[in-house]
Amino acid sequence: MDIHVSTTPLEGVLVIDTDYFRDERGFFIEVYHEQRFREHGLPTNFVQDNHSRSGKAVLRGFHYQDMTAPMGKLVRCTYGAILDVAVDLRVGSPTFGTYFAIELTAENMRQLWVPEGFGHAFQVLTDAAEVQYKCTGLYSPPSEGTIAWNDPDIGVDWPIKNPVLSQRDQNGMSLRQYLEKPAFHYRPA
Repeated sequence: MDIHVSTTPLEGVLVIDTDYFRDERGFFIEVYHEQRFREHGLPTNFVQDNHSRSGKAVLRGFHYQDMTAPMGKLVRCTYGAILDVAVDLRVGSPTFGTYFAIELTAENMRQLWVPEGFGHAFQVLTDAAEVQYKCTGLYSPPSEGTIAWNDPDIGVDWPIKNPVLSQRDQNGMSLRQYLEKPAFHYRPA
């Protein structure tokens, strides 16, 4: 089984489609294969796996960890459907403040690679969704930040207008506040 990597308008954010086998019994997929990931220039230094379950309309994000404990995420939806969104937080980047959104579902089996320097958010589109993601860094509460999900300078057109939010996500900072003390700076490849 091979993987197919597609670029997005955001440098470094990638869509990963993996060949899989489906028949009357169900399906089989190699979600992560170190050698194939390496051959495609994808990260292989994952140190933590996370799994969340959320109800319809739940919106999580935009979350990031700063350079004291940077974290890239390989995200997939294993039950239901989500709108998965990455926003460029690298000050000086030609796409700073720009977002990329894609629907990840249990059916399409797509994955999104969100590298360091980007905020990540998702909204649940079905009655429930389970999201699993591999991380290149360990969770570090002192290093985390949250950008407001509804920041007009980012301008995501969320499909569900009145999301269910955590206290943390209700109090996310604006992109303009982020610029006062940015976590990331752009370094051309």
